Amino acid sequence: MSKEFLDAVKKRRSIYAISKESVLSDEQLERLIGEAVLHTPSSFNSQSARVVVLLNEQHNKLWDLTTETLRQVVPAENFGPTQDKMTAFRNGYGTVLFFEDQAVIQGLQEKFALYKDNFPVWSEQSSGMLQFVVWTALEAEGYGATLQHYNPLINDAVSKEWNIPDTWKLIAQMPFGKPTAAPGEKEFAPLEDRLKVFK
Repeated sequence: MSKEFLDAVKKRRSIYAISKESVLSDEQLERLIGEAVLHTPSSFNSQSARVVVLLNEQHNKLWDLTTETLRQVVPAENFGPTQDKMTAFRNGYGTVLFFEDQAVIQGLQEKFALYKDNFPVWSEQSSGMLQFVVWTALEAEGYGATLQHYNPLINDAVSKEWNIPDTWKLIAQMPFGKPTAAPGEKEFAPLEDRLKVFK
């Protein structure tokens, strides 16, 4: 079982070339991501993660919205590469939006004042775990995905478009779709520089 898990971890890569072809039904996707949300750990079992899944036209709308937001801040003469990225993300089937509910975090800060400064950090760590679980699960089912961070530039527009509660803080965006090209070779720093074992 651990080999299967580690194989999935190894296969998870940033896949930018994706298509709108479906791999799972929308219902299967919802169950898959729901399982990840339910079972990814969080500090103090806070369960502060919030997720929005955008499919089909809602997915397109996100990347159109992001494109127009970036057009206002990126000089026109330099916008070509940005447009290419936006088109690549829009070419996918869907996007997972990751949020953390600040009301939950603030409640924990009030209840456990001794750890007040740690809860925002732990929240980000928990969100990172959830992103990894969702990403790896999508890969295992045959999707390719990347992790993007166009927040806080798009926060207000996203909140308005999808009626997101004020306490939900956008952390990351994960466009996904069926891969149309393999990722490039990945280079690894020497493991002996990164891992120490004492016996």
